[in-house]
Amino acid sequence: VEITHGRLAMLASVGFLVGESVEGSSFLFDSQVTGPAINHFQQVPLPFWLGLGAVIFIVEASRVQIAWQSPFDASRLGLMKDDHTP
Repeated sequence: VEITHGRLAMLASVGFLVGESVEGSSFLFDSQVTGPAINHFQQVPLPFWLGLGAVIFIVEASRVQIAWQSPFDASRLGLMKDDHTP
């Protein structure tokens, strides 16, 4: 799990740097996101964040279903499935 989060953090840092270098020439959001990259977060429309949140929820929920035992069937909470290799 930590490898996944580390890779996501590295991708986010690259996105921050790229956002600084392509200001005003992006095909995303009709090039309306402008200014320093630190302010881009607030300029992105709400439907994008809702969609992104839904995608993250679906991906993480499927990972939980694949890797972890049901808390109702396991002897204690937080046990991984025997046949799962992280």
